[in-house]
Amino acid sequence: MRASLHRRFTGPLAILAASSFLLVGCSGSADPNDPNAGGDAGGSVGTADGVVNVYGTINGDEATLLEESWADWEKQNDINIKYTGDKEFEKQIGIKVQGGDTPDLAIFPQPGLLADTVTSSGKVQELPADALANVKEGWSEDWQKYGQVDGTQYGAPLMASVKGYVWYSPAKFAEWGVEIPKTYDELVEVSKTIQEKTGTAPWCAGFNSGEASGWPGTDWVEDLVLREAGPDAYDSWVSGDTKFTDPEIKDAFDSVGTILQDPAMVNAGYGDVKSINSTAFGDVATNVANGSCALTHQASFFEGFLTAANNAEGAPATVAEDGDVWAFLTPPMKEDDPAAVTGGGEFVAAFSNDDDTAKVQAYLASADWANSRVSLGGVISANKGLDPENAGSDLLKGAVEILQGTDTTFRFDGSDLMPKSVGSDSFWKGMVDWIDGTDTDSVLEEIQAGYSS
Repeated sequence: MRASLHRRFTGPLAILAASSFLLVGCSGSADPNDPNAGGDAGGSVGTADGVVNVYGTINGDEATLLEESWADWEKQNDINIKYTGDKEFEKQIGIKVQGGDTPDLAIFPQPGLLADTVTSSGKVQELPADALANVKEGWSEDWQKYGQVDGTQYGAPLMASVKGYVWYSPAKFAEWGVEIPKTYDELVEVSKTIQEKTGTAPWCAGFNSGEASGWPGTDWVEDLVLREAGPDAYDSWVSGDTKFTDPEIKDAFDSVGTILQDPAMVNAGYGDVKSINSTAFGDVATNVANGSCALTHQASFFEGFLTAANNAEGAPATVAEDGDVWAFLTPPMKEDDPAAVTGGGEFVAAFSNDDDTAKVQAYLASADWANSRVSLGGVISANKGLDPENAGSDLLKGAVEILQGTDTTFRFDGSDLMPKSVGSDSFWKGMVDWIDGTDTDSVLEEIQAGYSS
């Protein structure tokens, strides 16, 4: 996704704003793609001036809701938060750091990118006391660690997403006489049954996401590594100890390939297997909503795309157990395997250390902010103080409960934790090449080579 609501984009409806490459918040008319723009965004690390500049990937309607989420707090604390969203954040943040044009706060969609920035620049500030206290109070040790570098807390968790949902039509499942599968093998069998009954490919997928193309495929692979090889192997892989060329990872690619590389299985309504790479990841919501695609694999934020699409009757699609579309988590390999999910989220890190910046960072790390933003709809958080009832839908309420559940094995999106040269470079590119027909062994060697670049 990265994931955040995604990493690679951040927000359920951001794709609908594709005609606008960025959204500049209350203050800004400067182009965030210009590394020399907005020179007052950072630089001074010790002077509070009543303005805190925040830079991130969140765009479009999601950026509007982000600004709404802190509007009351701004007035109460007499601090003006100026937000700038940039779809090229991953590329531009490095340029800004090198050019001395850092924002006060940056919303990083990948822990790996945050860690790279911390170690390479020396400009990211350690979390101030109040923000650190909120992180320790509201977030699990795992979530805390995702924002740490060498044991020091630099990033405070913000929003979250649960990945690995399979979206489907409850009415169509009943019509076809199939049930929600309890294992991955059953998922493949259900897919074959749907194909036989309909005569069309049951799955649709889109990997196209501009410079981030390929990330939806990494999510698939991560789900299967966690479910097949287990959490210890997943952790070893993410840390770089287990190589992409090792058998556990190839097995996960093979399992994903039983669907994504089978022309009888994909790409419903869009073409052949290779059309996955030319289909925008959010566009598949159209065919899922109208019923011409039976199944797709995507994170919790996909609900926003679905409700913005129309059902077969031309009305806005509903996401509910008895609605046009609903979802279940990618099933385990064995029915009695413990619940295991992957997910993503953003982390807020500071380049300034003045009092105003520290106050904003502490607020964004709090349960108060999490409840404020989640109550506006479309997103969730893993903050322990979040009331699940504030989530905007039954599916999102369930996703919050998954994140807060003590019995759930949760692992952060692997590509987001890996070094940028792998996670958001060779891994993404490798998925595209794999769908284009490059053999699995060559793709795995290509991805692994990212560690040497």
